[in-house]
Amino acid sequence: MSNHQTIVGLKIKGLRESKNLSIEEISERSGLSAEQIMSIENDQHLPSLGPLIKIARALGVRLGTFLDDNDELGPVVCRSEERNSSISFSNDTADARKHMEYHSLAKEKAGRHMEPFIIDIQPSEEKSFKLSAHEGEEFIYVLEGEVEIAYGKEHYLLNEGDSIFYDSIVEHHVHGAVGKAAKILAVVYIPF
Repeated sequence: MSNHQTIVGLKIKGLRESKNLSIEEISERSGLSAEQIMSIENDQHLPSLGPLIKIARALGVRLGTFLDDNDELGPVVCRSEERNSSISFSNDTADARKHMEYHSLAKEKAGRHMEPFIIDIQPSEEKSFKLSAHEGEEFIYVLEGEVEIAYGKEHYLLNEGDSIFYDSIVEHHVHGAVGKAAKILAVVYIPF
């Protein structure tokens, strides 16, 4: 894992404080508990994308704001050697806190509605996952390994070269096949 990992909680806390909003106000706006928001702000809890999207909306910012947004309005090139910073998410279980490492491919692009990532998925023996849902769409292309997508009541096993496109409003979870690592290209579209 990269030692340049983005600290999401500090960014959320800084944005909230700069807008003079209390944790309770963000809780009310997002539908998340105050305890969950405090845990995220203190980087004790790495949330899935769903809660982060709710917090971004409550703060009136895009999800990309948590990923070192700059203000580049023109094209943004992301060179492979520059893709050293990452952000990790989990799906609310302490033992799976770092099962996915996201490398943003457009963190300097302002005004974007798509979030492209290269995601390294760590091997896990976990067989049950907490599904999450959020507005938007997702596209996943498997670069290496095997990936399982739980989507509603269905399960899809994707191999290297396979892809899937789905509506994120349906509860879902992306993880490596049991005990296997994987690498995927993922593009998340979030209407704002």
